[in-house]
Amino acid sequence: MLGNDDWWRDAVVYQVYPRSFADADGDGMGDLPGVRERLGYLAALGVDALWLSPFYTSPQADAGYDVADYRDVDPRFGALADFDALVADAHALGIRIIVDLVPNHSSDRHPWFREGLRDRYIFRDEPNDWESIFGGPAWTQVEDGQWYLHLFAPEQPDLNWDNPEVRAEFRDILRFWLDRGVDGFRVDVAHGMVKAAGLPDVGPKEGRQAELLGDEQVPYFDQDGVHDIYREWRPILDSYPGGRMAVAEAWVSSPERLARYVGPDELHQAFSFDFMMADFHAKSFRTVIDKALAEAELVGAPTTWVLSNHDKPRHVTRHGGLARARAATLLMLALPGSAYLYNGEELGLPEVLDLPDELRQDPAFRRSGESRDGCRVPLPWTSEPGCGWRDPWLPIPDSWRALSAEAQENDPDSTLNLYRAALRLRKEHPALGGGELTWIDSPRDVLALERSPGLAVVLNTGERPVALAELGVAGEVLLSSGPQPGDGTVAPDSTVWVRL
Repeated sequence: MLGNDDWWRDAVVYQVYPRSFADADGDGMGDLPGVRERLGYLAALGVDALWLSPFYTSPQADAGYDVADYRDVDPRFGALADFDALVADAHALGIRIIVDLVPNHSSDRHPWFREGLRDRYIFRDEPNDWESIFGGPAWTQVEDGQWYLHLFAPEQPDLNWDNPEVRAEFRDILRFWLDRGVDGFRVDVAHGMVKAAGLPDVGPKEGRQAELLGDEQVPYFDQDGVHDIYREWRPILDSYPGGRMAVAEAWVSSPERLARYVGPDELHQAFSFDFMMADFHAKSFRTVIDKALAEAELVGAPTTWVLSNHDKPRHVTRHGGLARARAATLLMLALPGSAYLYNGEELGLPEVLDLPDELRQDPAFRRSGESRDGCRVPLPWTSEPGCGWRDPWLPIPDSWRALSAEAQENDPDSTLNLYRAALRLRKEHPALGGGELTWIDSPRDVLALERSPGLAVVLNTGERPVALAELGVAGEVLLSSGPQPGDGTVAPDSTVWVRL
């Protein structure tokens, strides 16, 4: 069932945040057996692959992105046998498995750090002016007076990729998981492993250094040397059958810089975060779509679209409501390339904004006051109190009982069934994930495009209905993100797919 080595080019990938997805043992934290139990739900949704956020052995200082053992499953999430069973069952359903790889840093409980193998990390006698992405300095002093670099939490020391033993270790880690049948890797902080020679200061800047990432290079991100690493990895991926792939989480200063991560000798994909950060307006969407498609064409690779993930507020809240979120989703799923969904977005979940401070677990909250916990609240499965969870690790709003998978299952107008319909039509009409994109002249508040052959997509971000006839679009409406007037117009804050 898993033919087609180019599956990733137009795949719909569903991100599973394991601790918040489904809990099989009732301890309040999601686990791999919980994911396995819900594979039928994911198959019915229509996704092509699952991306599993970290499930490795970890003290959980940063929700598993602080890895103590890259070759084992944390007991909170199960065991290697559970992972193997999950892969086997997913493959039997035609669903591929992508795992998170965290190569920029390890946990400070990793054996290398505990054993004092400092040449595998970045130690120096004096710190420079680099700041942690989570706030505060990026250096922590140890007992003998030296300092070690951690671009994230102090419990996440940065690895020294100038050390060949580090490079060899990660080549072996890739093979370990590929041998277990994984179909790909999402590379965490793919822009971060190599630092500028001599570790120069950033220099005086207004505001936090983390806010510079979208505007200019800094000496600890997007250095040219990272591409040597990916040129080492690509032959390993290519040596396995079945189209094994890798996608980069890379925050860089320009689309041109991002395009460098993708190609036949490096990684297969890189997330288009500009699309995720676009405003809900036709002009904003078109600007980022044009830029992303132009850069993808340069490297001969498809664009990788995303609206929500575990690091950013959910797009229901970000875009100003469920109607807009549904409209943005139908736009995304009709663009050429692959699309990544974040668990719970198919239920229309909003960001949880009122979590008590004492329950927040994001290490960034303690250092900067910013928190990603609001998008990590466990998913509601049932309409009963607790939503199918017993004492979840973060409290589930009682209002989510009405948004549960159970509540939405048989409602034809539910967000869950909108996602199911969209993914079904995407499979029936391959032009929605491939094919050509041609813009249709439209008013400033409307985004209209033709997807070859014979499909049109119209997004209305304005305040008044827009007539399809005025756009020269005539045909059968296959799907709509929300109720339509029924007079040949597209309602505000909605998207329609039309068969021409």
